[in-house]
Amino acid sequence: MLYLNNIMELLGNSIQIKEINQIIRQVAPTDISVLITGESGTGKEVVANCIHEYSKRKDKAFITVNCGAIPEGIIESELFGHQKGAFTGAIENREGYFEMAAKGTIFLDEIGDMPLATQVKILRVLESGEFLRVGGNKNIHVDVRVVAATNKNLSQEVINKNFREDLYFRLRLVNIHIPPLRERKSDVKVLFEHFIDEVCKKNGIEYRGIEDDAMEFLINYVWYGNARELKNFCESIVVLNPNKKLALADVKKNLHSEFTQPRQLPAVPLITKDYSEKDLIMRALFELKSDILDIKKLLKYKDNEINSIQTDSDFFINRDRIKNMDDEEIDKEILVYLLRLHDWDVKKVSDNLNQTPRNVYRKIKKYNIIKNF
Repeated sequence: MLYLNNIMELLGNSIQIKEINQIIRQVAPTDISVLITGESGTGKEVVANCIHEYSKRKDKAFITVNCGAIPEGIIESELFGHQKGAFTGAIENREGYFEMAAKGTIFLDEIGDMPLATQVKILRVLESGEFLRVGGNKNIHVDVRVVAATNKNLSQEVINKNFREDLYFRLRLVNIHIPPLRERKSDVKVLFEHFIDEVCKKNGIEYRGIEDDAMEFLINYVWYGNARELKNFCESIVVLNPNKKLALADVKKNLHSEFTQPRQLPAVPLITKDYSEKDLIMRALFELKSDILDIKKLLKYKDNEINSIQTDSDFFINRDRIKNMDDEEIDKEILVYLLRLHDWDVKKVSDNLNQTPRNVYRKIKKYNIIKNF
C-alpha cells in the first residue's frame, strides 16, 4: 500500500502523487462521494483513510467493507443489519456497517464485485440516506459519507451490465485514479526507504544501505503488485540479508522468479488519427509525465547529448530549458501543448492527462493560459 508522511500526505515525488494529495485536500472537507480507482496494491484504502482524516468526520468512525469478500447471500445483512427472526440464525436485532459508520465514513472496497440487487440499495442510501434492515419494515436514516474503490473498469462493467449506470455516475462525482507504480518510477526510492526503515525499526535490524546499481534495478523493475509488492520485497530482503549493504545480486535473488518473467501489460489503445512519428513519441511521453522529471534528474549526473524533444514548430523542450525549469513550468508546458493539440478541447486534454476537467480548468487559471492560438 501507499504510505503517509508526517503531515498525512501520500509518500512520493511524482506529479501524480502530488496531484492526488491536492485533490484529497480539496474533496475531503465536503460530503460528496468519491470513487478511487487503480490496480491492486496501489493504495486505494490509504487514500480513503486520508480523505476521512482531512474531513469534518475525522473524529467519528471509519468503517472498511471488502465487498468482494462477503458472500452474496449475507452482504445486505452485513451492510444494513437485520431484524430478529429475519432468517435462520437471526436471534437478535443487529446493526449493519452503515449504522456503525453513522456520522463518519464508510469505505466500500472492491465495489465492482457487489451484486446488482445490493447496488440498488446502495444507490438509495446515497440519494436519500435511508435503508431498511433485512426483515425490517421501518426506514432507518443515516448520515454517512461514502467512499468506494475498485480495481475494475466500472465503465466497462456498466456496458457489460454487471454494474448499474446510475450508481456508477452517482459514485464518481470525484474520481481519484492511482496510477500503477511502473508509471511512477520516481516514487520507488521514496517508498523503498520508508518500507526498509519501518521493517528495521520493527525487527531491530540494522540497515547499511544499497548499491547504486541495485537501486537502479529496483527503480526500473516492473512492479506488477505495485507498492504492496515492493513492501513485501523490502520486508524479506532485510530479514534475509541483515547488517549488510544490499548488492544487485541480493536484489535479484530476493525478487520472486515468477514475477521476473515477462508478463503482458494492459494493451495500449490503437491511435487512429494521422499523427507523425514525433507526435506519437510525445503522446507517450505525456502519458508517462513523471518520466520528464526523471530526465531532469538524469541531466544532473549523466553527460548524454540531449539536444531536444520536439513534436512540432510550436513546442519543444531542449536540454538547457529542462535544467532550468521547475515542476510547475514543465506542467504548464505540457498543458499548453495539449491544449494546442486538441484545439482547446478541455475534455480531451483531461482524458489525456488522466485528470478531471475541473482540475484542468484550475490549472489554466493558475498558469494564466490564454487561448491565443
